[in-house]
Amino acid sequence: MKPAKVVIAGGSGFLGSLLAREFHGKGIEVVVLSRHPVFSPWRVVEWDGHSLDTWAGEIDGADVVVNLAGRSVHCRYNENNRQEILRSRIDSTSAIRKAIAIAQRPPKVWLQMSTATIYAHRTDAANDEFTGIIGSEEGVPESWRFSIDVATQWEAAINSAAVPRTRRVILRTAIVMSPRPGSAFATLRNLVRAGLGGRAASGSQYMSWIHHRDFVRAIGFLIDHDDISGIVNIAAPEPLPNAAFMRAIREACGVRFGLPAAPWMLAAGAWALRTEPELILKSRRVVPARLLARGFEFTFPSWPEAARDLCGTPAVAPAGIVAATRTAGGGTW
Repeated sequence: MKPAKVVIAGGSGFLGSLLAREFHGKGIEVVVLSRHPVFSPWRVVEWDGHSLDTWAGEIDGADVVVNLAGRSVHCRYNENNRQEILRSRIDSTSAIRKAIAIAQRPPKVWLQMSTATIYAHRTDAANDEFTGIIGSEEGVPESWRFSIDVATQWEAAINSAAVPRTRRVILRTAIVMSPRPGSAFATLRNLVRAGLGGRAASGSQYMSWIHHRDFVRAIGFLIDHDDISGIVNIAAPEPLPNAAFMRAIREACGVRFGLPAAPWMLAAGAWALRTEPELILKSRRVVPARLLARGFEFTFPSWPEAARDLCGTPAVAPAGIVAATRTAGGGTW
């Protein structure tokens, strides 16, 4: 399906801009719903993220709705921030549900952001959509349980929606890697260049990720395949331990050494940056079983190749990766 109109809620941020630029470049009408409208090549309509208003009319007649809205988790988990993180996700999802429910011509598909952090902290096996373990075991930090609780309530808000004419897809998304200033990858690259890009704690915790171009392609793939609904992991197929993950960035940047960070150093750094050490210490071993089963081919399935691309280093194709892998296919905690 080539949509004629796409509405992106919470679309003024990093991921929304990626998608809006892709759709706009293909001649698709793009409408971004934003709390703070700014001039853009596409239309931007103001919304408050929770109450129905004139913006709801944009949903009626749209082919695709993508909801990315939610307060950033890059903050300290004090009570006010916790409430805002949860409320912004639940309220925006409920608002989109209500707008779809009253639409005379509801969208064909609703793509709802979620997070791969809903899965348990584990290194023994990967979490896929069929056998992945939801929740957290005893002994993990309370902040990790908070993240999983938010993700669970977030998904419940879309699963409870009565929108029978609209296909729903829940995007359990890993960290989207881009060289954009201020992004997660840019921060890690800066640490590497400063000589601080060694393993974090033991380095055994897994890092799940997806290259920004594969994120966009996966979204397009899910729009095109109208028989895919429900939960889909949006992550590259090869998560890897933090130690290997950081080593690949060092090699891509041409840096030979990276100072490792002990847990107390990560806690102090997170406090100074007003964020939580969970973002680097929790093991996220997530694989995209449903995308792979449907034939989606990643341009960047492995992290060393992706890191070279993101660092601007000429890529060397790994053995076994055919040229078609680069071109085939279709889209945070």
